[in-house]
Amino acid sequence: MIVRLLSGALCGVDAFPVEVEVDYSRQGLPGFSLVGLPETEVREARDRVFAALRASGFRLAPARITVNLAPAGQRKSGAGYDLPLALGLLAAAGLVPQARAERFVFSGELSLSGELRPVRGVLPLALLARELLTQGRVEGLMAPPANAAEASVVVGLPVVALTSLAACAAFLAGENPPEAVALASPLPDAPKAAPAPDFAEVKGQEAAKRALEIAAAGGHNVLLVGPPGSGKTMLARRLNGILPPLDFEEALDVTRIYSVAGLLAPATGLVRERPFRAPHHTVSDVALVGGGRSPRPGEVSLAHRGVLFLDELPEFSRAALEALRQPLEDGQVTVSRAAGSVTYPAHFILACAMNPCPCGHHGDPAHACSCRPEEVARYRRRLSGPLLDRIDLHVDAPQVSYEEFRPGGSSAPERWSSAAMRGRVLAARGAQKARQSPDSESESAAALPACPTLNAALSGRELERCCALDSGGHALMGAAMDRLGLSARACTRILRVARTIADLEGQADISEAHLAEAIGLRILDRQSRSAASR
Repeated sequence: MIVRLLSGALCGVDAFPVEVEVDYSRQGLPGFSLVGLPETEVREARDRVFAALRASGFRLAPARITVNLAPAGQRKSGAGYDLPLALGLLAAAGLVPQARAERFVFSGELSLSGELRPVRGVLPLALLARELLTQGRVEGLMAPPANAAEASVVVGLPVVALTSLAACAAFLAGENPPEAVALASPLPDAPKAAPAPDFAEVKGQEAAKRALEIAAAGGHNVLLVGPPGSGKTMLARRLNGILPPLDFEEALDVTRIYSVAGLLAPATGLVRERPFRAPHHTVSDVALVGGGRSPRPGEVSLAHRGVLFLDELPEFSRAALEALRQPLEDGQVTVSRAAGSVTYPAHFILACAMNPCPCGHHGDPAHACSCRPEEVARYRRRLSGPLLDRIDLHVDAPQVSYEEFRPGGSSAPERWSSAAMRGRVLAARGAQKARQSPDSESESAAALPACPTLNAALSGRELERCCALDSGGHALMGAAMDRLGLSARACTRILRVARTIADLEGQADISEAHLAEAIGLRILDRQSRSAASR
């Protein structure tokens, strides 16, 4: 007798259907065979499943058992096939109604005692189950209780969350009372987060705060350069506090990535806060951008819709830094292996901090630099030109004076509080959204993007429409390109930054003052490269 139950496998942050085909035959010698390109943890399901069946009180007669995971040409990994395999054996043996079992999507790991344990990737599987539900192929999803909140994010999908294999079999047999089944319910209130660190706590550094405000408003990448102890790390770690809250679609994107990576805490629904990832400088290129034998999302994807902070930037390996080029340019990472390729989203703000030289005091009037010129040049050559070209804002963060540091010494603390900065960021992002919203009365409405794009990602016709310059602006850009030796990419990024500055000022058009400020945020980069080449 052949039984076919539905489960799913992950490909990137999406899931595709997998049929767990169980052939239970009393003819021939007893044995067990599992085919369909299973990885090690899937092949080990045999021992877990049979131990769980015995512990749950089920006794199967000796038989020739063949299990196929279709489609057979794609690899299957994870322990989520334990539950469909066990229920498929019970259905094939006549202990569970086959027709009822074939109406659900299953995922769950079994303990030796028959209890259900959480698995990763349930949210993409729930999205797949809802698609199959709309097609009339299934009635819902059966998953472990620890994954119920995650699966219930998908509106309209019934989620059956039972604690054990015996309870699942009883439910399929119609023996479970209704209260034993957890259907999708409204999302619980988000837990109250701890107070975020405030920009007002950082004394001085008004120029750096202004640059971070621009970065948050337009989604631009930023590099802070300054001596040790000047507050670079403190500033970067407060960037998340001025970003807008995640909307539902953004939260769903982030939660799906964390689900695939197995980083969701038990009983967690949506991720409600923007990610802030700060990997150590010893991180490998695979850990940073994703990959591995069975590809997993890297730090750039875990920072999706949030901030990736790289402290001591030149200390990262050259391979890791150069691997950032694709996600910074495309907003996604494609990991290619012999068996195929997967793509992970990676739209994030890159915030970096570095010292100007190995000792940290190059150009500091208060401390003499102890580095030789060739050491400074070697230190700065760790950052390639193409990588620096992809960073929009290059900001000097000098040592803070005592007058600024002492209590009450910081000027205009109200202007540079996180609450005030966040208000300006929200207003600027609102202007970007309004500018890109299609106007039903406009002939060009069909050409506008369906989803508003941040200024940092403007390109093509959007860039020409949103970043138009007058004759004075064109003259200023031409002079800057000639004198500073800017690349075409750098000029494009200057235009995007100028657009964000204009949005922060509430201006519809880019003025020469906006453009000059944007150009000034590239001069530090050109000076650093010139000093390194001498």
